Amino acid sequence: MIRRLIAIALAPVLFASSALAQTVVIVRHGEKVAPNGDPDLSAAGQARAQALAQALSGARVAMVLATPLKRTQQTAEPAAQAAGVAVVPVPFAGGDAAHAQRLADQARTAPADATVLIVGHSNTVANIARALGDTAAQAPSDCEYDQMTVIQLAGAAAPKVVHARYGAPTAAC
Repeated sequence: MIRRLIAIALAPVLFASSALAQTVVIVRHGEKVAPNGDPDLSAAGQARAQALAQALSGARVAMVLATPLKRTQQTAEPAAQAAGVAVVPVPFAGGDAAHAQRLADQARTAPADATVLIVGHSNTVANIARALGDTAAQAPSDCEYDQMTVIQLAGAAAPKVVHARYGAPTAAC
């Protein structure tokens, strides 16, 4: 029931008319099989990636950005495939702030009526959201994978931000 209410709340932002500014969706990668290195997604992470694709179906996804690590690529891939676009890897070069700004700048190049998906990490998603104008961005804890930030950019006006959750709820740490 709560997931359905979230979908209803997000619908006006995700499916906005072309007269409105672009929408950027920021998520952390799905659950992983190991805590270190460059692990693949676990079965729960793969299910989360599918839930993300489902949550974004019909949202006019025109660009999908992720880090070069496997878990972000694997999280982004189902949504990218459904939208008929490729996942674009954005390297970490220059540190966290430069990486976040590079992602924000690249997202802003999408068409005004498009949705951009950005898949990051627990230590990058809040910085990315801040670079796009989310003044209330908070980093997820190490065990949170279900957070979604939806930012509707509005040119010179302040962006509209919705903090939501998607897929199966993650357990508290």
